[in-house]
Amino acid sequence: MMQNNILDILKQHELIPVVTINSIEEVDSVYKKLISQNITCIEITLRNKVAWEAIGLFKSKYGDKFSVGVGTITSVEHIERCKNLKVDFMVSPGLNDKMIKPFEDSGIAFLPGVSTPSEIISAMSNGWRCFKFFPANLFGGLSALKTYGNVFSEVIFCPTGGINGDNFKAYLALDNVYSVGGSWVMK
Repeated sequence: MMQNNILDILKQHELIPVVTINSIEEVDSVYKKLISQNITCIEITLRNKVAWEAIGLFKSKYGDKFSVGVGTITSVEHIERCKNLKVDFMVSPGLNDKMIKPFEDSGIAFLPGVSTPSEIISAMSNGWRCFKFFPANLFGGLSALKTYGNVFSEVIFCPTGGINGDNFKAYLALDNVYSVGGSWVMK
């Protein structure tokens, strides 16, 4: 069960909105905006003090209709908090050795971030094959992913960073991309 079934999440949701909720009062409007676009997945970022409360509220109110993920996972403590909230998936911008076993043992689908060939090879050494390519716009975007498709043919990417309404379809057209993440969906 690779990365606790992250591939299922990626296959089900070609668009993964990356959302920063700045106040608890925004939770319902975020839900309404996404559901009006037939989107049933969200990655709520840990970029402010209300993030954990917003994640808990979104999960409790809409978790039966939505795949609720947590983004900006940077520590073992974050992984533990995700387990307590019973979120559906976790996304990290990068990876350190201390996070490997907790990710695997969490039972929660996870997507570690990579950008360089060395990071990809290192993460692959864990038996993993699905990665967040971040920040895509700073690390070669489409041309990098085309090259990575040739070099790492068994790897699937979910690019984020610089993905927008004008370019997301070009990313999704790549064989090694099943979904993309971005904040433009909320604009």
